[in-house]
Amino acid sequence: MGTGNRSQVYRIVISGYYGFHNSGDEAVLRSILLALGEEGEAQGVRIEPIVLSADPAWTSRMYGVESVRRMHPGDLWRALRSSDGLISGGGSLLQDATSAKTIPYYTGVMKLAQLLGKPTFAYSQGIGPVNRRWMDPLIKGVMNRSAYVSVRDAESAALLGRIGVPAERIDVVPDPVMGLPLPAGSQEAALGAAPAGQAAGALIAQAPPLVGVSLRRWRGDGADLARAAEALVALSKRQPVRLRFLPFHTPSDTETSEEVMERLRGRLGDGSTAELAAPGDDPQQMLLEVSRCDALLGMRLHALIYAAGQMVPMIGLSYDPKIDQFLNRLGLKAIGTTEHLDADAFAAAASALLEDKAGWQAKHKPAIDLLKQQSQKPAQQIIHLLRHTLSR
Repeated sequence: MGTGNRSQVYRIVISGYYGFHNSGDEAVLRSILLALGEEGEAQGVRIEPIVLSADPAWTSRMYGVESVRRMHPGDLWRALRSSDGLISGGGSLLQDATSAKTIPYYTGVMKLAQLLGKPTFAYSQGIGPVNRRWMDPLIKGVMNRSAYVSVRDAESAALLGRIGVPAERIDVVPDPVMGLPLPAGSQEAALGAAPAGQAAGALIAQAPPLVGVSLRRWRGDGADLARAAEALVALSKRQPVRLRFLPFHTPSDTETSEEVMERLRGRLGDGSTAELAAPGDDPQQMLLEVSRCDALLGMRLHALIYAAGQMVPMIGLSYDPKIDQFLNRLGLKAIGTTEHLDADAFAAAASALLEDKAGWQAKHKPAIDLLKQQSQKPAQQIIHLLRHTLSR
């Protein structure tokens, strides 16, 4: 452990929504691990992660790190006891929209680490919504006792401020996935390379533009998915497109994509097609899929973040404030919500992006480059604090 200058090795427990095979959350973990590795090397230390996971064996195979059961008290206790600190994040961990158990679990893990005398670090978290006021003290307590707190948007910082976390303790940084690179050896995809198996030259020029589609189930009656299908039909009748559905959370997004594709069957315009991607479990492979798109319709937050990182023009469909908050950082607004989506307005906006991809990239590149640069800050700060706190 990092108890002096002799070793400069720090064992850090990482708590988040990991091991559930959700591409967005796995991308968060991959991004944090890469950032910690890079910044550790830059500062002359080595980080040994211990990931709390729903599927520790899979997490260990995927990332080559130690992993333990996130819900097993004995595993959690031993991991924290043997560690030099805890990172909580990133992602939307401290919210009660999905469950009343989420905030008590994640703040409980932080509280246990603090009771054991371990420094805790909040890594680019998305805070809220918090609808149950009795949860405010849980969040306030662990955040005010953390060595470092960073959130991924100004709205999260404002929420922490309202419940009693001083503004000067909070860093507002981008989502860590803004710093995620393509898989090794695939950088040519970022330059607009065609998918494997597609011919070069004239054949590529003749192919319809590739539009990525990332949808999730939200409304119980499926009306939002029906509206999305109508919007995609309207686009296909305006111009030929190749719709590529990207399931970020399996199996649910796969089922959702298949449902929408069934709605499209026999209704697409001439020359348009729809297909389902199967990029596997590795988040960087999904990033590669997104990088190959000419534009993207995204309902999943990390689909939009992937697109931004790869300079793919995007259109967001909002189901949660976090979608609007991210788009706002790029000077964009959602085309619609789960309650309202105008098919013709979507088709016109998507066609405009496809016609002037270079113009969109030139306009938004400065903001995207800044987000990429700032995404490394939490790792820099955490390692700096570990070196200067634990080596005393």
